[in-house]
This record gives sequence, C-alpha cells and structure tokens, in this order.
Amino acid sequence: MNSKISSAIKCHLAAAEKMAALEPEIERAASALSRVIASGGKILVCGNGGSAADSQHMAGELVGRFKKERRAIAAVALSTDTSILTCLSNDYGFEHVFERQVEALGRRGDALIAISTSGGSVNVLNAAKKARALGMVTVGLLGRGGGAIKLACDMALVIDETDTPRIQEMHLLCAHIICELIEDSSVS
Repeated sequence: MNSKISSAIKCHLAAAEKMAALEPEIERAASALSRVIASGGKILVCGNGGSAADSQHMAGELVGRFKKERRAIAAVALSTDTSILTCLSNDYGFEHVFERQVEALGRRGDALIAISTSGGSVNVLNAAKKARALGMVTVGLLGRGGGAIKLACDMALVIDETDTPRIQEMHLLCAHIICELIEDSSVS
C-alpha cells in the first residue's frame, strides 16, 4: 500500500481510538440536544471552511434523516446563505457573521453547535458567547485543546489531535453519533 495512504489510515484509526474517551461527553451532548428538540427548540450549527461543510452536513442529517424515518428536526447551518454572510461581513465584519445570525434566529431553549478545528475561530467564538447570553445550550466540536471557544460552551467535545484532517474526520464521526443518538431518543 502507498505509504501516504497507509499512514493516513493509521492516523485516522489512532484518532478514533483516542476519541473513545469522549463517550460520556458525546452522550451528554446528544441528551442535551434531544431535550432541546423535545421542547420544540431548534439547533443552529456554525463553522468555517471544512467545519462549515460539517455544519451543513449535520443540519441536513437532522432536517432530513440519519438512519430512521422520523419527523424533521429544526436545524439550520449558519454558513449557507451567501447574501446574509456577505451582508454581515460587509456591514459588521466577518467576525460577526454567525453571532448576528444567532441573535436573529436563536432563542432561550434552542441550541448552538459551534465547530472549530482550531478552537479559536473568532466568529464561532462570538456566536457561542451570543448563544450563551440568550440562554441557549452551547455544544462545541473543537480541536487543538478547545481554545477560547471551549470556555464559551456548556459542553465541549475536544478532539485530542493537532492535524486538521484528523480533527475534521473525528468531528464528522461525533456529528454522526450525535444524530444517531438523537434519532434513538424518544423525542424524535
């Protein structure tokens, strides 16, 4: 096997093995999100770049379905509306593109999933702070120790890696596990 391919697979498996230590936190986050859904709340998800893609992926799994037929779950990826993103970037600065959307769409009893490979994305941090100020549940999918965003979240799932691709792969695995746990809960 090509050494780069073999190395990537080995590193992925090692990252997944380390992620197993997050099982209690993943279960806690899924339970909190299930309670938000059961009470009629919605889930907002944000991130930049690959984390924006993960945000859209997760929102799609919730609005659509993951594995089971069930009612649709109110979930919105905040990275999808180019008119809003460019308006807010132009008028307020890119560091406020998610915060402003959380202010507009978020309510007490809703949740924000803040995804950041670095744990330090300023726009994701500002969104988490705004969500907390509004009384929303905040869950972080983070890397590199969790950074400043970890402190702004009620629950932080921090991937113990420094390699961006491995962190993003584990974030997607966390998202899939959370979606499955939500579907398995009695609220969906």
